[in-house]
Amino acid sequence: MIGFLLRRVLAMAATLLAVCALTFAVFYLLPSDPAAQFCGKDCSADRIELVRQQLGLADPLIVQFWHYITAIFAGRSYGTGQYAVQCDFPCFGYSFQSAQPVWDLMMDRLPTSVSLALGAAVLWLVLGVGAGVISALRRNTWLDRTLMIGTIGIAALPVYFTAMILLYVVVSVAGLLPYPRYIAFGEDPTGWVTNLILPWITLALLNAAIYARMTRNSVIETMAEPYVRTARAKGLRETRVVGRHGLRPALTPVATMLGMDLGGLLAGALITESLFSLPGIGKLFADSLNKADQPVIMGITLLASFFIISSNLVVDLVYAWIDPRARLS
Repeated sequence: MIGFLLRRVLAMAATLLAVCALTFAVFYLLPSDPAAQFCGKDCSADRIELVRQQLGLADPLIVQFWHYITAIFAGRSYGTGQYAVQCDFPCFGYSFQSAQPVWDLMMDRLPTSVSLALGAAVLWLVLGVGAGVISALRRNTWLDRTLMIGTIGIAALPVYFTAMILLYVVVSVAGLLPYPRYIAFGEDPTGWVTNLILPWITLALLNAAIYARMTRNSVIETMAEPYVRTARAKGLRETRVVGRHGLRPALTPVATMLGMDLGGLLAGALITESLFSLPGIGKLFADSLNKADQPVIMGITLLASFFIISSNLVVDLVYAWIDPRARLS
């Protein structure tokens, strides 16, 4: 197991380095000029060129990339003399649009995205997996057909449509909940839940529908395996047969999908955060795209890659617990 973890960690590091190199090269080729952003609108061409020299933007691409990588682990200083700007460890770049280190910007927004992602994931797992198991165990009954037709209808609804309907009905018409805004859990746990329940439902409905259909198909396939028939022949209770021998192996595709979805959501749910005006990573990414703030876009790209790759490692470890066959392989 230790050797497996070591290999996966090394593979993660290599993948992140490749993503970083590719992202850096792409932004290097974009027409937007960080020196012009730093200098301001009224700078002359000579002044912009001087700033470019001071920031090291005139260096070869490989030199700039080396400085970017080493800054993540040791920090760096942008510029010289009176124009020097210090970016402390871990330095993922410096936003000249907002005059702040990228790491600080992301960490300010990360609690919102984590709260949104984890709450929605719990909700859609409970609803989706529960509906899928019930539908599989009541296969070809009216309950099965009703649940599956319902999931098709829900999955067809765009996220922005669901969010607008919830805001109009629950907030504007019924007045049951306030318009969502982020409140830290430590400040007010009740307010934290109250303000995030609508974004959670918006994200959870779409994913719950997908997970329900996936769980149903996986449970039906698993329950037809010979070892399940053997467990029944031994006289085990049906709840034990379903829970231990049927459901656990059937959850492997669900775990795979959860790892990818949760990893992506931790890096920000762009549409949901924008619709509900939540100050998360996704909203920061959208704002940075509008401003062509390259350092922030690069930092969020790397953060998203880290979450997705890390979640895949966690999924591999969960496999061994869910399905003994994966442990043997």
